[in-house]
Order: sequence, then C-alpha cells, then structure tokens
Amino acid sequence: MKILAVDIGVGTQDIMLYNTDDPIENSVKIVMPAPTKIIANRIRKHHNDLFIKGVTMGGGPINKAVKNHLVRGYKVLMTESSARTIMDDINRVRSLGIEIVPNNENHPELGNIELKDVDLNAIRDALLQFDVTLDFDYIGVAVQDHGYMEGMGDRNFRFMKIKEKLDVARSPEEFAYYKEVPEYFTRMSGVLTTLKGYKTTIMDSKFASVCGATCDHYVKNLNSYIIIDIGNGHTLAASFENNKILGVFEHHTRALDPEKIVHLLGKLENGTITHDEVHDDGGHGAWVTAPMNDVECVVATGPMRRILAKTDLNVHYATPAGDVMMAGPVGLIKTIMSQHAY
Repeated sequence: MKILAVDIGVGTQDIMLYNTDDPIENSVKIVMPAPTKIIANRIRKHHNDLFIKGVTMGGGPINKAVKNHLVRGYKVLMTESSARTIMDDINRVRSLGIEIVPNNENHPELGNIELKDVDLNAIRDALLQFDVTLDFDYIGVAVQDHGYMEGMGDRNFRFMKIKEKLDVARSPEEFAYYKEVPEYFTRMSGVLTTLKGYKTTIMDSKFASVCGATCDHYVKNLNSYIIIDIGNGHTLAASFENNKILGVFEHHTRALDPEKIVHLLGKLENGTITHDEVHDDGGHGAWVTAPMNDVECVVATGPMRRILAKTDLNVHYATPAGDVMMAGPVGLIKTIMSQHAY
C-alpha cells in the first residue's frame, strides 16, 4: 500500500510518500513553505486588480496580503468559496471592500489567483525532478480548521468540538475523517473538494502531530507521558496514560514562554488546568478528566520545540520516522493504516 501524507501548517507543508513494503525511514520526504505563504507571495507580486477563485483554505498570510492589496488601491474580486478563507462570515468579508461573486464566475481580464491547500501538480512536478512518480493508494491531509458557527467565536467553537470528540474517544486518531467531514469545517471541506475522486483521510493537524509522536520508538515504551506539539502558530499538549488521552490544552505559540509552558504543563499533569484560564489568556482552551500518575517525561515535537531547552523539564524530542518534521505525516499514516486495518 502506498500513502501520500501532507501536513499543512502556518510555516511549512510537510510531505511524505510511504510504501508499506519499505522501512518508513526510507520514505520520500519534503518540507516546503506552507501554501498560505506561497499564495500570499503570489498576491504581493501582482500590480493589478485581482480575481481570486478556488476553495476555502488556511488564511493568515493570505488575509494580510489581500488586505494590503486593497490598501494599495487595487480591486479584489473573490468567489464565495475562496472568500471564506478571509473570514467565514461573508458579510464581514464584503465590509473589507472585497467584491463577492458566484463560484462559477470567471474573470480572465484580471490577474487570477487560485486558492487550495493541496497542490498535487506541484508535488508531482517536484518529485519528477528526482525520478519519483507520485503514485499512491490513499492520501491523508492534516490542516487546522477552527470550524464555523454563526454567533460563536472561532476559538470557542474549535475547542467545543475538541471536547465533544474527547468525551467519546480518547485517541488522536479519532480526530480524522474519511471521505466526508461535518459542514462546519469549511477548510477541511475545501481540501476534500480539491481531492475529489481520491481516497482521502483528513485530520486535525495538531492531533496528527500528537499521533505521530506516539510512533516514536522511545514513546512506544512509555505509559504515562505528555506530548506537546509546539508549532509555528499553535501549541497543543495532551496528557496520556495507557495510550489514552487524559487532558489537553491549546494555545498560541507566540503567547508562550518557557515559564508559562512549565506552568500549564504542571496544571495539565495534576488535573487542575481549566478551559477559562487558557481561553482568557488568548488561547483556545483546555479539557482534563483526571490527574496523571508517575509522569515519565514530556515528549516534544514541532518546529518551535527549542523553547523547552530553557526549562528544567525531562524532555524527549520525538523523531517519528527519523524526522521531527514528519510527526504530522506519520500520524496521518498511522491513522490511515488503522482505518483500513492494514
């Protein structure tokens, strides 16, 4: 079985092409700039009115680039699907000065930009430079989707859905969907639209990384531990006992320093962390069921994990498939293989 796994973050997109006939360490691996960075750069290079089409994808740099394009005096037209990249509330997008047009409209007279989180043609072309054919049976994609409910803030809505999952399931693999996703996950829906016709698994990116960290050779032998994925944009920590999640918190990495991380991890460990204290600090929230017993170590992954070097924590730096940047793809691969009972 061949699996293409793509973990899309704020800073990078981490790609792995795995053949189950070979050792996973020998997989083809690529770390490239995130799609949001690539497309934002394309927008900045335009010096004319723009027509933006495509699907809903990760915003961040794209949102900033579009707003700057308007400030520069250019007109921006967006299809409704692509406009939800800026904000899920279309009326708020219009209030920025963006003209919303039907999804089937085209404007060849304007500069054209297409939005999508996954660009299989770009991946295929890159691999062909090394005589690697993009051939796979299943594809897994990890993105962070806050979800959308009118009248509720995105941080509250995201963590409400995290808690709903954890109330009925305690493994990170449960944060994946096969072939379809709830309609309130607009970014995930955009990925599925892009990959229509493929056998697709889509997963929350933070839980994909946590899942991948459990595949580290050292972690496989642990019973009581905390995994913390410190990404470029967000940080999520999950406490584990007997391979089940006891609690989680999620925050914005830019708001964390070594002292605050130690404080939050301590409260996660002893079961006293609360949703309100994390949310009121600007994070997404927290959920915990019980204190931990005899914590063996903190397992770290993510591109910003170096912040833990400034603490006194007992840290193991996970390297699933021999590469810390492949935590998300490895988590996707583990999830796909469990879904199909391989």
